[in-house]
Amino acid sequence: GVAAARAGPLARAVAAVTAADDGDTAEAERDPLVDRLLGVAADRSFALPGAEPLVSESFYVVDKNPADPRVDAGEWSLTVTGAVAEEVSVDLADLREREIEHRFATLRCVGDPLNGRKTDTALWTGVSVASLLAEAGVDADGCCVMVRAADDYYQEFPLSALADGFLAWGMNGRPLPRGHGAPVRALIPGHWGEINVKWLTEIEVLEEEATGYWEERGWHGTGPVSTVAKLHHLEVDDGTVSVGGHAYAGTRGVAAVEVSTDGGDTWTDAELTERLPGPTPADADPDDPAAVAGEATDAWRGWRYEYEADTDHDVVVRAVERDGTVQPREERDPFPSGASGWVRRTVHP
Repeated sequence: GVAAARAGPLARAVAAVTAADDGDTAEAERDPLVDRLLGVAADRSFALPGAEPLVSESFYVVDKNPADPRVDAGEWSLTVTGAVAEEVSVDLADLREREIEHRFATLRCVGDPLNGRKTDTALWTGVSVASLLAEAGVDADGCCVMVRAADDYYQEFPLSALADGFLAWGMNGRPLPRGHGAPVRALIPGHWGEINVKWLTEIEVLEEEATGYWEERGWHGTGPVSTVAKLHHLEVDDGTVSVGGHAYAGTRGVAAVEVSTDGGDTWTDAELTERLPGPTPADADPDDPAAVAGEATDAWRGWRYEYEADTDHDVVVRAVERDGTVQPREERDPFPSGASGWVRRTVHP
């Protein structure tokens, strides 16, 4: 195929994530660059029982289907239609001819409870959607898009959100699994999981707003994710309390996580993991320091904090965004716009 005809790092990168035509996970030699990136993620993770490393070992799966579609990668295509100068259709081979890159990105389900576990991070392989929109002559000032999938799912959201979008066919150095949308899914930075459409088949550019699948069912998760600091690790050992978890603020970024051990009256900064590397071209030299440089703009950070206590108390955590905005205190249920609020747990030393 196209990948096999290439030489050097790019050939390995493409081949490693396209080894299975149907998109199911397959045993394949993983590209050294992917190994380097995943190694950096592992090195930057905190080893905390109950809290995942920075790249999730068990990425959550949510969809509407009793049985997910099985899409033949060789027959798959994506079409850009609607308010365009010219309709554009591409297949997987066409996408592989473009500028491939690896990106760390986090997804959070709009139905995720405040301290739930439907937020995860992976290293994705694919291409930017921007060049495809340019080829179709899409007006950058346009209204919105309706994105459709092979399982008859459809979701509408602003065109501006799609401009920074990504078309992914690889996940953590392997072919995109069927449950995650093989052969190709959309990744929309900083937005709730429901618009990161799996089994992608069509991008229709609209001239006026429409209603998507989940909006018709009362949900309103097409906007940016709410900021959250999750508390999944809590251990007490002879009066020493260890807490930790992850914080995610979409593309707004997490600058700090603050911990209160008196129910929210006073706050102390927790220790944060170093940010994950930024987007990396698939043909980068894995031995070049530049290959793991930069900062991911849409990935969570781990946090941890340790303190002494001898009486029962509430520990509370909150995140601070890059611009100094503090995560709102008011609690909100997942329905209809996603959960928010400070996570609180009672500690019994």
